[in-house]
Amino acid sequence: MKSENDTTTNQGRNSRRNFLKNAILFSTLLLIGGILAIIKSITNPAPSQTTSPLIFPRIKVAQLTDLQVNKPILFNYPLDNEPNILVKLGQQAEGGVGPQGDIVAFSALCQHLGCVYSYQATGTSPQCNSSYNASSPIGYCCCHGSVFDFLHQSRVLSGPSPRPQPQVILETDDSGNIYAVGMKPPTIFGHNTGSSDVSSDLQGGTPVT
Repeated sequence: MKSENDTTTNQGRNSRRNFLKNAILFSTLLLIGGILAIIKSITNPAPSQTTSPLIFPRIKVAQLTDLQVNKPILFNYPLDNEPNILVKLGQQAEGGVGPQGDIVAFSALCQHLGCVYSYQATGTSPQCNSSYNASSPIGYCCCHGSVFDFLHQSRVLSGPSPRPQPQVILETDDSGNIYAVGMKPPTIFGHNTGSSDVSSDLQGGTPVT
């Protein structure tokens, strides 16, 4: 007949065996799950934002022969309801194209509250403020007085605008055609304003074709 001590000892051994079996089973399941997760990540990688470049429309805006110094042209881009100002400044500008690097374009929607501002050549005054005299080529918003430097990527010179105007990326070809091919940050007013994610500029309307 087994003693009470023997019975207790056997029960303890069985408990340890069961514990070890369960621990080994649990570890094995974790290992298998980890291996399956690695295999899934290799065979089905998550979508990468960097592998899908933004596709802005490419549209012809004007020809070099169409432009006169300080005579702006309005055009819509990248959506059919979003105006931009293109102008030949007569002096080289940051991001400018053409033989003199003096042709630039910017969103015409002020980054403050979305008003459409006007271009002012050096020495001119906006209709809304005859006391202001432009000391360089600028954009002037008559709504609240924001001033943008067209020679330096539309940086804010004065007024309440919190950021510069988005610059239109321009290209020219051997025939003298000027194309709009994209936008630089920040985003256009009304499209997650201020973000560097310019994909927002392509949302909310019909792209220009």
